[in-house]
Amino acid sequence: MTQWDVLVAGGGNAALCAAIAARRAGCSVLVLEKAPKFYRGGNTRHTRNMRCAHDAATGTLTGPYTGDEFMEDLLRVTGGNTDEALSRMMIARSYDMLDWIQEQGVRFQPSLGGTLSLGRTNSFFLGGGRSMLNALYRTAEGLGVVVRYEHEITGVEIEGHRFRAATVRHQDGESRIEAQTFIAASGGFQADIDWLKEGWGERAENFLIRGTPYNKGSLTRALIDSGVQQIGDAAQCHAVAIDARAPKYDGGIITRLDCVVFGIVVNKNAERFYDEGEDIWPKRYAIWGRLVAAQPEQIAYIVFDAPNLEKFMPSLFPPVEADSIAGLAGKLSLDPAALADTVDAFNNAVVGGRPFDHTEPDGNRTQGLPIDKTNWAQRIETPPFYAYPVRPGITFTYLGVRVDAHARMVMADGAVSENMFAAGEIMAGNVLGQGYAAGIGMTIGAVFGRLAGEEAAAHVA
Repeated sequence: MTQWDVLVAGGGNAALCAAIAARRAGCSVLVLEKAPKFYRGGNTRHTRNMRCAHDAATGTLTGPYTGDEFMEDLLRVTGGNTDEALSRMMIARSYDMLDWIQEQGVRFQPSLGGTLSLGRTNSFFLGGGRSMLNALYRTAEGLGVVVRYEHEITGVEIEGHRFRAATVRHQDGESRIEAQTFIAASGGFQADIDWLKEGWGERAENFLIRGTPYNKGSLTRALIDSGVQQIGDAAQCHAVAIDARAPKYDGGIITRLDCVVFGIVVNKNAERFYDEGEDIWPKRYAIWGRLVAAQPEQIAYIVFDAPNLEKFMPSLFPPVEADSIAGLAGKLSLDPAALADTVDAFNNAVVGGRPFDHTEPDGNRTQGLPIDKTNWAQRIETPPFYAYPVRPGITFTYLGVRVDAHARMVMADGAVSENMFAAGEIMAGNVLGQGYAAGIGMTIGAVFGRLAGEEAAAHVA
């Protein structure tokens, strides 16, 4: 085929939702995925759940999660740095997403336990992100969507505000592909360390990238250079604390650590630097990547004791273990006296005595420290003692392209493109100016992906 109705860039959740929606509306659809087939899907491969509004419990959700509550959570984690009208639209459309995405072959399971606290708000994919992704591919290809792997869009031809064609690099060289409409759903640029340095400086050399090495943002640059309006900056991203022993790329979900609330977090000087009990895990876990990034050498250590070892989901790597705090410090290359002083000061400041409950703020706190722990404070006193070394793990970046309520790209001059749309990480900065809450990335991808596909099909019609 020499010209397609809809050309989709990307191979993850957002791209597949767009492709399926457009194909169901009768369009010819070509999906170009930069990665090889095994690595298709970008971050979708590593996801577990998505956050959608719903008014009642379901077979896999324990209770209602209204659109108003969803919006309150979003405003809290972003500090109000969001396009509120666009976010409310997304949340309103998320009500239908749980049914729609199951119609595309995706299946859900009951929420996991541990420290997640997501049983009411988030739907977990049966088999995880790869199973979810495979289901979308089966549906898309069954409908007649054409997928080409190892095809990278390196340039776009835009006349006025209209997309005309894309320049594509692949194993056989380079080609030009025309389409009536174009949907960018190609992820962020988190694997481009030099680009990260534009926002973070040399600290970015110590960052670990949770997803594949293929998300380098080449399409994002091409679109912005061609006159599409940029949103966000290079320092804003979804960053969590992950095991420092993880590989540079593609460590995925199993390298994340969910045990902050069970102990204390210290930097290389054995000093605490933030309140470990600020809020429950789903709303506050994503602050720790940025916090660790601000510490010397971008390294920190989560320290806890024996009674807490089995209270959270384990990481891929075992914790560092010792029979004393001094011994633990030695294994972590920390000053033993400094770590012992920090732990002693923390233990002496613990007050409260209420039953420990990790699912909600329990009021067990410290009192009198320069940085108090405001919930879940327990004395660290029962050997053996444990620690996990952590570094910033970058999930995806927020610098991308601006869109309107129809998922259409907005040009630098303020005009709205007639036939260019965006979904997923490449436009996530419209919703996430900063911060993160569990599952929102998949919501952005699915809602705006479906919307982009429907709007592209309407334009073709």
